[in-house]
Amino acid sequence: MNQGTYPLAASMINQINRIDMISNNLANSTTNGFKQEGTSEGSFNYYLQRARTEGITPTKINEVTNTIPKMDTKFINTEKGAIVTTGNTLDFSLSQSDTFFRIQDDSGEIVYTRDGAFKISAEGLLVDSNGQYVLSADNEAIAVEEEGFINQISVAKIDFKELEKFKDNNFKEKEDGAFIQVFENNDGQLRQGSIEKSNVNSVSTMVELIDAHRRFDQAQRAVKTIDELNGSLIEKIGSNTK
Repeated sequence: MNQGTYPLAASMINQINRIDMISNNLANSTTNGFKQEGTSEGSFNYYLQRARTEGITPTKINEVTNTIPKMDTKFINTEKGAIVTTGNTLDFSLSQSDTFFRIQDDSGEIVYTRDGAFKISAEGLLVDSNGQYVLSADNEAIAVEEEGFINQISVAKIDFKELEKFKDNNFKEKEDGAFIQVFENNDGQLRQGSIEKSNVNSVSTMVELIDAHRRFDQAQRAVKTIDELNGSLIEKIGSNTK
């Protein structure tokens, strides 16, 4: 295979992954509390250098394969979304950008969310938009009929670096032992009657999506051109050997 196709093929794979991520961001542009994701791109040489710092002696293949573009990391945009007043007494927004509501998912695991659009379950308990229990600081479900139920809503402070995206617009710890500060009370931590919107900018995200499609198309056309040149060369060599 022509060595020029390696970086082009890698670029196409990167752009496909980028398109998937951007499409997901765009699809959640109206999802309450959603945080958009982004990616950074590096080269294989970066991984060789990092391996050396970890005491591993990597084998250098060649200059072409070592400079092939690779998706380096995926990151979460932690910027706070717009706070919109709704007047709904079961809507809550968080004051700080690194705090979360604590939710018990269907498996009983504690997860975290910025989506404060709550409702009341058939049992009279406070749940999120997916019907999962909103927890108190004691990890108990909250009865809405109880006086002062708002003060029972648990708020936790966690660094985004210690979290990863989880299903249903939630987050979970990357590993056990993450530093989590659960406030004893939520005074000053939330606002009733308002909601945090998605931090996705639809216009700029559409521009990113068009750019990713364009980059994929350019790499695809370049691969096709190389293939056509190789075909022409093979035909010429074949005709000269007759």
